[in-house]
Amino acid sequence: MSEHLPALQVLLPILMAPVFLIVRNAAAVRVGAIAVTIASLAISLALLGHVRESGTIVYEMGNWPRPLGIEYAIDVTNAFVLVIVSMIGAVVLPIGCRNSQVPDGREYLFYAAFLLCFGGLLGVAITGDAFNIFVFLEISSLATYVLIAMGRDRRAIMAAYSYLIVGTIGATFFLIGVGLLYQMTGTLNIADLAVRLEDVKETRTVIVAFSFAMVGIAIKLAVLPLHHWLPNAYTHAPPVVSAFLSATATKVAYYLMLRFVYTILGASFVFDVLRFDLILTPLSLAAMFIGSLAAIYQSDLKRLLAYSSIAQIGYMTLGLSLNSELGATAGIVHLFNHALMKGGLFLVAGCLLLRIGSTSIAEMRGLGARMPLTAFAVVIAGLGMIGVPGTVGFVSKWVLVSAAIDQQAWLITALILMSSLLALVYIWRLIEVMYLSEAPEGAERSEAPALYLVPTWVLVIASVYFGFATDSTLGVARTAAQQLLGGAG
Repeated sequence: MSEHLPALQVLLPILMAPVFLIVRNAAAVRVGAIAVTIASLAISLALLGHVRESGTIVYEMGNWPRPLGIEYAIDVTNAFVLVIVSMIGAVVLPIGCRNSQVPDGREYLFYAAFLLCFGGLLGVAITGDAFNIFVFLEISSLATYVLIAMGRDRRAIMAAYSYLIVGTIGATFFLIGVGLLYQMTGTLNIADLAVRLEDVKETRTVIVAFSFAMVGIAIKLAVLPLHHWLPNAYTHAPPVVSAFLSATATKVAYYLMLRFVYTILGASFVFDVLRFDLILTPLSLAAMFIGSLAAIYQSDLKRLLAYSSIAQIGYMTLGLSLNSELGATAGIVHLFNHALMKGGLFLVAGCLLLRIGSTSIAEMRGLGARMPLTAFAVVIAGLGMIGVPGTVGFVSKWVLVSAAIDQQAWLITALILMSSLLALVYIWRLIEVMYLSEAPEGAERSEAPALYLVPTWVLVIASVYFGFATDSTLGVARTAAQQLLGGAG
């Protein structure tokens, strides 16, 4: 059984989703979905442990060798992404479909859509076939549109529709890029593509193919200025969906960008010949400031967190644009760290919806007295967003600043530190409202239920624990960066 773990990683959630449409028993579906996410987490941890000890795993579907068959290829980089996706899924899914429009008796629709999205994201990370990436992207995207539309009001439907349009454009761009690469090489296997592209890299077709693929991935990643789908999608989706997507979907898209840059085309060609850094660096810096500035002026907690995510994506893409082992390490470790912080904060929004019926920042007045555990979770996760020592946010920014200093990029170093001050502004704004403002008249002390608080605090505590126990996450990220740059052409 252990040799088939790569296949089970994807098959379990995708095959169970249609089963839930048949079973339809709310309790059975809920237990089954939670069991699938926990099993996926166990599988991903086993795969990560194996690749760290024994090297890359290649799983040939149907025993067809490359390039004839489809293979799953797992190295440290995508094994780490698998752990992130499955971990967040296992933590948030037990909350279920509260704060959504799902009617009683139809909960199975939520769990089926969630598992399809979950399985699609895992598939994108694990597959070694470029066209399969597109297939899994579409599986996860179609399920995502449904999940977003389950938000509490009609604006969720408009947000889902907007994301559908933009997401379809992004998928089309990506597919055109893959098609052009296939035209030039006659293969879709990623490892085989990397070899065959060596002879045709500098042709106009390959350059156009890379451009199309990058635009498609940038839309899925919400790279500024292709980010407009993200604020509404995260704001109006059910809190559990917002927490899951913010912690996983953009992380998988970033992994794709890493894979295309380092594995398929090679860093030397992408950065030395195409000068991709001349585009990515200014866009990353702009995202860091525009996202943070926009967050400062928001009146809704979920929208504030959504714009903050745009800034955090800027940190990740900035690490890639530095084209160094330290820069890649910073981007990869921030995948994990941001997932913990932002996942926890979006779950806080769910706590607020349950107890005060709103995520308006004005309604959070006196929250420190009314919902002390929820308010303190905001403080701890917020300190991570700023990058205070002892939190995972500090680890990410320390490595990113070190990467910039290593290249003597003093301006970039200063801008990273300045953008962190902007994060301090919008986090302090939340703290001021919660602890220095009087609660509304007649407001009662009523903490969020354990069903929401436990997953929230699991992520918040983890964001502190891994701020000190950096050997695991930072060590994995460093190994992944070394593998990626070692395989770069």
